[in-house]
Formats: sequence, C-alpha cells, structure tokens
Amino acid sequence: MANEATTPGSPRLLHLSHPIRSLTIAFGLWKALIFLIVIGCPGPGYDTSTGLLPYLGSGAGDVISKDVKHPPIWALLKFTRWDSIYFVHIAERGYVFEQEWAFGYGYTRILAFFASFFNATNGVGEAAVITAVGIAVSHISHYLSVLALYRLSVNVFGQQSRAQELLCFLAAILHIISPAGAFLSAPYGEPLFAMLNIGGFYLYSSAFLDARARKGASSHAKLLLAAGLFAVASTVRSNGVLSGILFAYDALVYAWAIVSRGLSKEACVRLAVTIVGGCIVGLGFVLPQAIAYLSYCTTEETLRPWCQRLIPSIYGWVQEQYWNVGFLRYWTLSNLPLFLLALPMLVLLCWSSLWACKGDISFGSSASAATHASPMTSLLIRLALPQGILAVLAFTSYHVQIVNRISSGYPLWYWYIAYQILSGFESKHSRALPVAVTAMVMYGLVQATLFGSFLPPA
Repeated sequence: MANEATTPGSPRLLHLSHPIRSLTIAFGLWKALIFLIVIGCPGPGYDTSTGLLPYLGSGAGDVISKDVKHPPIWALLKFTRWDSIYFVHIAERGYVFEQEWAFGYGYTRILAFFASFFNATNGVGEAAVITAVGIAVSHISHYLSVLALYRLSVNVFGQQSRAQELLCFLAAILHIISPAGAFLSAPYGEPLFAMLNIGGFYLYSSAFLDARARKGASSHAKLLLAAGLFAVASTVRSNGVLSGILFAYDALVYAWAIVSRGLSKEACVRLAVTIVGGCIVGLGFVLPQAIAYLSYCTTEETLRPWCQRLIPSIYGWVQEQYWNVGFLRYWTLSNLPLFLLALPMLVLLCWSSLWACKGDISFGSSASAATHASPMTSLLIRLALPQGILAVLAFTSYHVQIVNRISSGYPLWYWYIAYQILSGFESKHSRALPVAVTAMVMYGLVQATLFGSFLPPA
C-alpha cells in the first residue's frame, strides 16, 4: 500500500490529527439522523405488541391507546420493537416465561440495575423508564465501542504511516454506520455486546503486545481482564463465548512450545493464565444456565424436560423448542429472502476472515512498518477465528438475518473494507468498495425506517 498516493485528504470536519474528536462528531451526526428517522416513522406497524407494555404506569393491565397525549412516551415507543419488547418486559418483571431465557440474562439485569436508580413518576410507568435506560445504554455502549475499535486498530496495525492512521480511523467510522443501524440505538443487546467484545479484543491485543515486550505481569492482568469482558459479553449474547477460542488457540500454542522446547517457568505461567482466562469466558455462558437450572430443576413441581439432558441447558432448549433454532432448521424455501438479505454480510465475514489468515497486508517497506508486521499477522489470525466460526453458525444454525446486526461486534470485516478502500488495487475493482460503503449507509437508513415502523426484517 502506498503511503501518500492512496491516502485521500480528510474532510475538514473529520481530521486525522484529532481522531477522537472527529469520531465523536461523526457518531453524533449519524445517531441523530437515525434517531430522527425512527421517531418520525408513521404508524405502529404490522405488529402492535409494544402496546401491551404498561408504559403509563396506571396499572399492569393498561395498554397504550392512540389518544394518549404523551409525546416523550411515543418517541420511546418507536424504539421498543421486536426483541426489545422482551428485553424491557424481562428487565421489569424478571424471567416469567421459559421462552424468555433465550434473551441475554446479563443485558436484562444491567437494564434493571440502572433503571432502579430512576423512579416511575409523573404518570410514566417502569417500562418507559427501562426503555429510556436501554436507549441510553445502547448509545453510550456504541460510542465506547467505536473508541475501543479505534484503539484496537492501532494495536493491530500501528500508526507509523498516514495509511495506517487512516485505516484505523476508517474502521471506526464504518462501525458507526454499521448495517445494524437502529438496533444499535434501541434497547437491544448488540451495542453492549459490541462494546464488551471489542473492548475484550483490545485488552487481548494489549496483553499480546505486552507479552512480546516481556511485560509479563501487565500481560497476564490484561489477559484476565479481557476474559472478564468476554464473559460478560457472553451473558449479553451467547455468541460472546466464541471469543474464548482465542484462549484455546493460545493454550495450544503454549502447550506445543512446552513440548517442543521443554518446561520453563514463564511458559507454564502463561499457559496457566490462559487456561484460567478461558474458564472465565466459559463461566459467562454457564452462569445463566446454572441460575435457570436452580429455578426449574430442583423440585418436581417445576421440572422441565431439558433438566434430564446430559447438558441441561435452558438456552439450547428454548432456542430449539420456541424459536426453531438449530442445525439447518432455518433452511426452508420461505426463508430464502432472509438468506439473500444476509448473503452480503456472510460473504464479507468469511472473505475478511480468509484475508486475515492469509496475512497479505502491507503498509510500505519502512522499517517501522516491517517491525509491526509480525504481531499484526499473529493477531489477525487469532481474531479471524471467532468471526469465521460466527459466519458458519449464522449460515447453518441461526435465524440468518440477525448476522447483519450481530456482526457489529467483530472488527475484521471493518478492517477489510477500510484496507481495500486504501489499497491501490486494479481499476476494475476500484468502485466496488465505495459502493459497499454507500450501500451500508443506505441500508442503515432504510433499516431504521423499517424498524421505526415495526416492519421486517428484524
């Protein structure tokens, strides 16, 4: 990649000399646009389930009628769509129904915790308070994930050249305009998951760089902190447990080093810390299952069929029984449009994972760029693993259309697009990536309109 020739000038409003300020401005403008689109959408849409939530606080059985004169409530109502109805209900009432255990335990508990600091007053019910808290958590989480992605990009690619600086900046910009769109503004788990998962990747990359610099104590501490973030991410979205693959990969690398080079105190400590970190990540997935087990499987009155399974997981049971999630279960002719909708993101996730594994990435022949190439390649290979596996699982086992929003918490595809934009590739491909970015913006705006009108896809 050329250093100057392929580096277009930055707009005055967004300048590389002040990346955080520029990202903050871009974030504010985009989120304001999404917010205005959502609250400006007409009608309740084809599904009026939101109206079943007691927003006005005059009784659990109340529903919202069209003649209620409470504009702030109606603005909030526009963001309570699809799964967010479940999140708000669970945060308010707890897990009342078995099928609700499909929705992130950690996220609903966080909503309930922060909502407890605010009183439902002036005719506004607790559900409205939780919705407002959820919207605030989503905006703050999305902003912090943008900053975390920028710092992660600096760790992975460095910033010795103008091209490296611009790649880091563009990746963060792409995360702002992610196809997840309004889902990153509404009471959904994706923004919080993205913050935790990308934050975990940042700490993991920092631990990796510290280990190469022989800063053992700092490396171990950051690795365990990264594991903690991944664990919390796993309570928000179950796919957070895929980040534990990083620890499994490193454990194999360290174990092989011990076998091939012999025992050493440093190698044994690194292996032990890595194994502990992996266990911490797994705990984030197991803990909600254990809580559900204690609720359903300890007395005959509440005993459920999944309690007798070899691995008594309520999550796997409800996904299978209530949401029809499982291997090839979504592969029906009626779902073909949803596969077509998800296809561009699936291809992008797979292709960018392969791109990272190939390691054919260059920022020039300078000594500083060459010095950073080795850790960059190693980190990219590691980070490609959870994203690639996510793409395979989404294609074979998930409600495939959700890949357009859960992909927001994985950095590789942002880097791939940013790198291709900056690369001097052949002219016949020169328009492909700018078109892709334009498509992301258009999809985000259209998706926000559909979301605000309670129309599919979700």
